[in-house]
Amino acid sequence: MKSCACHIQDTASAPSCLARVPVFAQLRQTEVELLHSVMRTSQYHKGEIIFREGDRSDSLFVVNRGIIKLTKLEDNGKEHLIRLLFPGDFFGQFSLLQEKPHYASAIAADTTGICRIHRSDFLDILRRDPDTAARFMTALSTQLEEADAWAAVLTLLEADRRLAKMLLYFRRKAAPNSREFTLPISKKDLASLIGATPETLSRKLRQLNDEGVLTVTRRQLLIHDEAALYHLAGED
Repeated sequence: MKSCACHIQDTASAPSCLARVPVFAQLRQTEVELLHSVMRTSQYHKGEIIFREGDRSDSLFVVNRGIIKLTKLEDNGKEHLIRLLFPGDFFGQFSLLQEKPHYASAIAADTTGICRIHRSDFLDILRRDPDTAARFMTALSTQLEEADAWAAVLTLLEADRRLAKMLLYFRRKAAPNSREFTLPISKKDLASLIGATPETLSRKLRQLNDEGVLTVTRRQLLIHDEAALYHLAGED
């Protein structure tokens, strides 16, 4: 993995960070201005590390643009992809609130913009505004529910259903109103994310192609039979 060569920018793009995240979406103008004054942005290139597993955090991170990969090292030293973060997602909150080491490494999957709020500034805002604190707790609860749901997907479902669910998730994130979108990660990373081998992934994609459900050209995916993909995912 590459080391970070990010650079800090001014706060010009900070309001868009605030607007993207549900916990901040309903802030009063005075609160927006306060957060804007303490928020900083950083840019990362593909492959650069935002933080490593085991590092301690003093900031809340918000994805403004691009995609972040969260990875963990397995006992054999291999890197395992456990989650993707898209614009509007926030992370680092558990290390931020509990002062614990990061449970995973965060790596830029492409050119990425991150907004940061320092721990002391963020906690001060939560103490001063119970409404914001309540929304933040709701957002944390939603994240935990999503994590539990994905854990169930990985442990209880067959590879076909895991793949279908992930493809529909990518579609909702990348192009909710279109049947065509670009896979945000490589097929190798996609295989890792759904707990399959690259060979199994290739076989499943060929099967979906042969059945007329979808076609994949490099990383460009086109859904032909939307109902069939939802049925396979168990979401019909």
